Amino acid sequence: MNKLKLLALLLLCSGTVAAQQTAAKEQLPADAQVTSLMLKALKDDPTKEVLMLAVEYPPGSKDPIHRHNAQAFVYVLEGTIVMQVKGGPEVTLTRGQTFYEGPDDVHVVGRNASSTKPARFIVLLVKEKGAPVLVPAR
Repeated sequence: MNKLKLLALLLLCSGTVAAQQTAAKEQLPADAQVTSLMLKALKDDPTKEVLMLAVEYPPGSKDPIHRHNAQAFVYVLEGTIVMQVKGGPEVTLTRGQTFYEGPDDVHVVGRNASSTKPARFIVLLVKEKGAPVLVPAR
């Protein structure tokens, strides 16, 4: 599947509208591959849902500044990524390591640490049902 189809699938799974599609397209690195793995409503709280994504960043790829308005849990599968939320330390993560972003955190650094190897990770988002996946931030 090409990147546009993956992004469309991701956005459809999260119940987005045109404004959310625009925000997400602006926030994803153009070269990132994002695959929606699961979207599941929470039984104990029908206002919330969990979205699981697989993300692959080619060598040198980086995120623009953004938020998720969700609890975001990251697990590194392969490679090395660098993450930082506003006010927190920059953290370098390798295979098997994790990172957390709270609903009020602004993600100021997110990048593949390598200029020669890809990085792959899983993101689990616990969010309001139908809320956008990404929100632009400064």
